[in-house]
Amino acid sequence: MDPLVEAALAAREHAHAPFSKFRVGAAIEDAAGRIYGGCNVENATYGLTECAERVALFKAVSEGAREFRRVAVAADTETLTPPCGACRQFLWELCGDVEVILTNLKGRTEVMRLGELLPRPFDARYL
Repeated sequence: MDPLVEAALAAREHAHAPFSKFRVGAAIEDAAGRIYGGCNVENATYGLTECAERVALFKAVSEGAREFRRVAVAADTETLTPPCGACRQFLWELCGDVEVILTNLKGRTEVMRLGELLPRPFDARYL
């Protein structure tokens, strides 16, 4: 199995989702091949919840990573779960058009580019 997918599945096990029970794991690979995992962390208000993708990305950036190759997202869903809009925006601004791997607990995967998920991103070109 792809180490990035393995890391996303492992990160999912640490999710804090006492309200929705929707546990998600993500992993991001930097240009040097290092992998950073993250899980969703819920809050009772939901609005303060952090998604797994942003946790992984923030962790990578906080540890000095600045260039990225790929991201994987793992959830226990039949229909593979893509990053939410906020995560797509963060990923675009910090990673560009990286490869995105969606996976579930049954081993189903789908690979695409972030640009396919966010076809007309808002970025520094508009500022």
